[in-house]
Amino acid sequence: MGTNQEETEQTSGDGDASEPDTASIKDVSVEVNTVDYTLRKLRRLYRKSRRRPKGLKRLVAYLLNIPHITVIVTAVVFVLVVIIWSLLWVFVFRREYYGGAYFAGMFRVANMDFIPEYRQVESHEFVSMANKLQNVVSSVYRTSPVARLYKQAIISDLSNNNKGGLLVSFWMVFVIPQVKSTSVCDECVEAILRDSVGASLQNRSSIGYLLGLPVDIDSILINSVQRSDYTSSTGGSQCVDKLYANILGASVPLSIYSSWGGVNCQVKLTSVPDSLIRLTITSFVIEPSDCVSDALTVYDALLPMRGRILHSLCEPVSSPVSIVSTSNIMLLSFRMTGDNKSFKGYFEAINDKVCLSQIETQSDGNIYSPFYPSLLPPKCSCTWKFKTPSPHLGVALRFQNYVLKAKDIQGCNNGWWKVNEVIFCGSYVGYHTVFRIDHPSPEVEFLCSSSSSAQPFQASYSSFNISHPCPESHFLCNTGICVEKSRLCDGLDDCGDESDELFCSRPTINCGSKNPPHALLVCNGEVDCIDGSDEINCTEEATCSEIRYRCRSGACILKKNAKCDDAPDCQDGSDEADCACGLPAFKKVGLQRIVGGVNAVEGEWPWQVSLHFDSNLYCGASIISSEWLVSAAHCFSKDRLSDPRYWMAYLGMLVQGSARHAAEIQRIVVHEYYNANTFDYDIALLQLKKAWPPSLSPLIQPICLPPSSYTVTDSYRCIVTGWGYRFEDDKVLPSVLQKAQVSITNQVECKKTYGIISPRMICAGVPSGERDACRGDSGGPLSCQAPGGGRWFLMGIVSWGSGCGRPNLPGVYTRVTKFTPWIYSHIS
Repeated sequence: MGTNQEETEQTSGDGDASEPDTASIKDVSVEVNTVDYTLRKLRRLYRKSRRRPKGLKRLVAYLLNIPHITVIVTAVVFVLVVIIWSLLWVFVFRREYYGGAYFAGMFRVANMDFIPEYRQVESHEFVSMANKLQNVVSSVYRTSPVARLYKQAIISDLSNNNKGGLLVSFWMVFVIPQVKSTSVCDECVEAILRDSVGASLQNRSSIGYLLGLPVDIDSILINSVQRSDYTSSTGGSQCVDKLYANILGASVPLSIYSSWGGVNCQVKLTSVPDSLIRLTITSFVIEPSDCVSDALTVYDALLPMRGRILHSLCEPVSSPVSIVSTSNIMLLSFRMTGDNKSFKGYFEAINDKVCLSQIETQSDGNIYSPFYPSLLPPKCSCTWKFKTPSPHLGVALRFQNYVLKAKDIQGCNNGWWKVNEVIFCGSYVGYHTVFRIDHPSPEVEFLCSSSSSAQPFQASYSSFNISHPCPESHFLCNTGICVEKSRLCDGLDDCGDESDELFCSRPTINCGSKNPPHALLVCNGEVDCIDGSDEINCTEEATCSEIRYRCRSGACILKKNAKCDDAPDCQDGSDEADCACGLPAFKKVGLQRIVGGVNAVEGEWPWQVSLHFDSNLYCGASIISSEWLVSAAHCFSKDRLSDPRYWMAYLGMLVQGSARHAAEIQRIVVHEYYNANTFDYDIALLQLKKAWPPSLSPLIQPICLPPSSYTVTDSYRCIVTGWGYRFEDDKVLPSVLQKAQVSITNQVECKKTYGIISPRMICAGVPSGERDACRGDSGGPLSCQAPGGGRWFLMGIVSWGSGCGRPNLPGVYTRVTKFTPWIYSHIS
């Protein structure tokens, strides 16, 4: 604006130059502006005459100008921020929101021949076929609803199959945001491939087509796997990768040793077509675990697929164990931490022979499960056709640890049996049974039905008189066993199901007579005879039985409750050994009443444990030694619940959140016969990673374990404790440990109430139902104390019941006396 003014005014002045000179204010103004303009021109000429820096010096001089430095610093900071943010996104934030999902799968390609070159992944034949199959799988998922998440498929193995054709094992990788992780579940991913094959099925055939490739829809199986399973296989194994048995019956040795801190590897076994693989483990030296650290997992596949687990070994093996596959492939996945661990064994190709026997029962004999003494594979069958010498004779099968019962609405999980067109289910038990068939020539068909390898069985067979199964002097148990009538109601479970001890009237007290008092009344800790004759000479040795205490020397005495009663009874003093248990330091009783129970006080129940799963109260437990807890098996019956890494045990705690000692769980041992349908054998052991410090002993100590002979009478005081709900419809868990006094119910009444009560269960409660255990108390203790303030013994474990606190519906507990030998076999 000023420049235009100057130019205008200058033009006007030049235009007036021819006019006569006259002095005016206007002319003065023009003159001043002209001088100013001239001075600026001179200043420009002076600057041009100065020597300017050239090249690098000129650039430096330019950059060192203060406004330029500000711009440069800002730009550098911006670039650094962008780089750092990009790195954080790629390596931190993106990993948080996006993760890899890994799947292992398999399917059979029909009408395609296997060639030996397919065993070598480096061969041209394998690479060519793998690329073809990989493109087929990728084409399915790249046009599926999860196409945006799908990354790649990798063909791992091509093997021959006992059904003919080509068995394809493959990996699949998806990259997914965490918020969409459920969109690639096992069933969803498998359904995509199944639907693609199923769309082309014709005429009830199981063969469909993928891009012209004939695929057996029944052979499709896809499981999610851990990233470590994928990387250990695709990234190179630390030990032998593949072994092949090309001759039937020839043994191929296997040896694996851990060194340099451990080993994690997979060994793939294959054998000739139309054969099965039998793996025999002769030695496995590891630390007992829960298959988290040291373990061997055997798969009925060439990839680690959960749905094809044959067997898992988490404990050392000293005597041979054999496992049989369902086809000619098998995968061994080893995990051994630390040094000096080892595996030794061998595998062999065996015939998949038909198991069929014609048996004449003129003499006794034995039948065996298929591949006996190997573990039963998930798929197997056997048929026995019996014939007795007389139409009046039937066939009796005596099992050692197995029982057959008529099939109900549930499936058969441990063997499917068809006896003359009637279906029975088998299950494993801890006692002998006899299965009687009232037919002179029955046909018995057995089919394996376990999802993984099961224990083998054997049975002795014999003939029996259909009209008189037992001799006149014997009693027929519900388990099919015949026992002498003199053994009825003697306190011993001779039948295995208590059918010889139920519905027995209270024994008559024959004090002072020639006949001695009933065995149940002798030396049971209560004076039944006025003269006390039933409680004298209790330390005398007697014939050993379940109702008599067995000393460590092997001798038995009449006294039933000799364990830790502060009176030496065994000559070797073993009855008073290991008795640092069951004596709480604090013995006062709280008075505040809370819906069926009262608040406990600190130190009153020092063996009570609170078990938390994923930081939430889930079950209870009892301390039985410095390393071990005992709880209920149903607390750990599912896959994730059986992983000790998710559990924490809180000891010495009265109020939730105020534990004196928190311990991680190292190992969980669920009873091998636990039945999730009936809750039979509902017991589990938990090994702590770290024992509590001795300074906490007054507040943390074990409860005493009762021997098998231990008897609780009406004079005993029994208390159930826990942090479970205080009534059936309760929504809030109590923060303070609760206790309630209950009475043990007669076993006959217990059976009348529930019907499915086994000898390994007891009932306890009150008729009104006001005092009971409830949800959250499972696995906790039912503690009983002898009259006179003696030690507390663990008589029951909270197991199940009908609701909580219902009248005439007592709680059902695991009967600990039935499991004392089992407990010591693991913790000793």
